[in-house]
Amino acid sequence: MADMSDMSWHLPDPGTQPEFYADVPTKRLLAFVVDTIVIIAISLVIVPFTAFTGLFFFPLLMTVVGFAYRVITISRGSATWGMRLTAIEFRTASGERFDLGMAFAHTFGLTLSFLLPLLQVISIVLMLTSARAQGLSDHVLGTVAINRRAAT
Repeated sequence: MADMSDMSWHLPDPGTQPEFYADVPTKRLLAFVVDTIVIIAISLVIVPFTAFTGLFFFPLLMTVVGFAYRVITISRGSATWGMRLTAIEFRTASGERFDLGMAFAHTFGLTLSFLLPLLQVISIVLMLTSARAQGLSDHVLGTVAINRRAAT
C-alpha cells in the first residue's frame, strides 16, 4: 500500500477542501454506468467483425474492450468519458494527472477487483468511508478521484 503520509499534501485536504471530494462516490457510480454502456456499444460494434463468434465469448470481449477503453481514455485525460461527464478526474499522490503507466495500473486493479468480487466489495466500502473517497486500487496506488475545477 502506498504511503500517503509523505505525499498527501499535494492533494486537496478533505478537511479544509471537502468540495474536491463531495459526491465523488456517487459520481463514480454514474460514470461507471455510462462507461459500461459505452463498452457494451463498442463490443456490439466489434461482434460482426468476428463473424458473430464474439457472441460466444462476449464477456471476455467486453473485458478486453473495457480494459483498452479505460487505459486509453484515462491516459489521455485522467478520466474516462463517464468521469468527464460527471466532472471528476484521477490524480496521483503528487497531484499529477495519470500517465499511461498509472492508467494501466489503475485499470489493472479495477479489473482484478471485478474478477474477485470480495475485492470489489472492499473497494466500495473504502470509497464510502474514507476521507478522500478512495477505492482499493486508489489506496494501493496512492491515487484519488476528485471533482474537476470549474473552467474559469
